[in-house]
Amino acid sequence: MPAIINFSLIDDTLDVRDLIARVEELENLEPADEEEKWNNCDEFAALTAILDDLAGNGGDEQWRGDWYPITLIRNDYFTAYAQELADDIGAVPANVQWPMNCIDWDMAARDLKMDYASVEINGSTYWYR
Repeated sequence: MPAIINFSLIDDTLDVRDLIARVEELENLEPADEEEKWNNCDEFAALTAILDDLAGNGGDEQWRGDWYPITLIRNDYFTAYAQELADDIGAVPANVQWPMNCIDWDMAARDLKMDYASVEINGSTYWYR
């Protein structure tokens, strides 16, 4: 039995590899699972529509001849993502409060979004590059 892919289309971040794995899992259901195929028809259509929107937009994941961005960041999480990214790349010194606690992270996130494109998923905007 295939592994169950654990994600929700409302998560703060989505990994395109999980979406691809779920599409492949649905495609490979055995004929005996025909009822399950029909029960997942809407999910399959939604996931393939998302992947169609992302196909050829660059990124680090290749699937079926197209390149896809790996990480999708939900719009209302993007400010926290920008702050985590700044920490990860060393742009913000560790254990320093002032003036780092005075950074306008909403403005930093808006500036960072200039390097990102967006896609709509279930009525929410997700950012990727």
